[in-house]
Amino acid sequence: MLSQRVLHLSESITVAISSLAKELKANGKDILSFSAGEPDFDTPKAVKKAAIDAIESGFSKYTAVSGTPEVLKAVADKLLRDNALDYKPNDIVINVGAKHSLFALFQAVIDCEDEAIIPSPYWVTYPEVIKYCGGKSIFLQTDDSTDFKITPKQLKDAITAKTKVFILNNPSNPTGSVYTKDELEALANVLKGTDILVVADEIYEKLLFGDTKFTSFASLSEDAFKRTITINGLSKSAAMTGWRFGYLATPNKEIINAVKKLQSQSVSNITSIIQKAAIPALNGAIDEDIEFMRKTFEKRRDLAVNALNAINGISVVVPNGAFYIFANIKELSNDSMEFCKELLEQAGVAVVPGIGFGMDGYFRFSYATDEKSIIDGIKRIASFVENRYRK
Repeated sequence: MLSQRVLHLSESITVAISSLAKELKANGKDILSFSAGEPDFDTPKAVKKAAIDAIESGFSKYTAVSGTPEVLKAVADKLLRDNALDYKPNDIVINVGAKHSLFALFQAVIDCEDEAIIPSPYWVTYPEVIKYCGGKSIFLQTDDSTDFKITPKQLKDAITAKTKVFILNNPSNPTGSVYTKDELEALANVLKGTDILVVADEIYEKLLFGDTKFTSFASLSEDAFKRTITINGLSKSAAMTGWRFGYLATPNKEIINAVKKLQSQSVSNITSIIQKAAIPALNGAIDEDIEFMRKTFEKRRDLAVNALNAINGISVVVPNGAFYIFANIKELSNDSMEFCKELLEQAGVAVVPGIGFGMDGYFRFSYATDEKSIIDGIKRIASFVENRYRK
């Protein structure tokens, strides 16, 4: 009855773990969840007000498929101001969250047997959507010693005649690693002279810690700009996960027109009201809110890193961005699924097994929650490790 492409598609493990944790909690279980990639902050007031104003003014009709002129200009202005990227409004399409941006893009450019190069560990959705489109994922393995970042040689060695796209999530989910400008330039140099597209997923760009600086891949050179599709949105930095506002930008008109055509036959435009609400989030009106969240995440990161590194058998590379820790548990277990299952059942702590991100022997810990929960949760992890593995 069902299509083969759907039958071969796996459910997102992060969504599954988060849903299970919520279900257990609803049933009276004492659960502390660190599984969701979702800020615990409320959406800034300026965004809410813009949405309310849109509703009250009757802004509830269809818009252009790619977005209103006003919101497209706001995205273009943001990309120029923050990222030194000179995209025109007609280089941009607004989507139902950055996940939809990726889905639409891969539907537009991936054919059967096309290869997508993906650094591992990776966000769970990348290979699933590539598979859905008939493509093949080529994974580049990393580890703690390289801060989970690939080398130019790895990229060069992975390129074949079938390579269509290189996907780079920077800052990274699940590791929080951030590439320097020099590291990005070295990767960009490998791609010169090829027709390979770069999918630059930059959704966590504003959540950086310490002296870490962010560089958009497309800003590296004219060559990088032409081959890059920049993916971004407001879910993470603006605490707008449920609002579903994402976008893609590229000067490649063939790709833009293909995505618009696909969107016209699927979701049409994203919700008109959300487009109005996104404008203050894009034009700098909530920069103080974002900075408050960033500072809070940094404090939580330090707390969680120190507490996890104090557990015998767990080691953590300090992440420079996003709000995740990718904890190494290889001294305890190489079966991350079993480890996380037992941790949830016995200690009431929900984290995501590393195998879901393509790397066993790790788990992802999201510190997008309050400090007390972080402290209590890591105490439970420490107790679980001591009782399960140290007796």
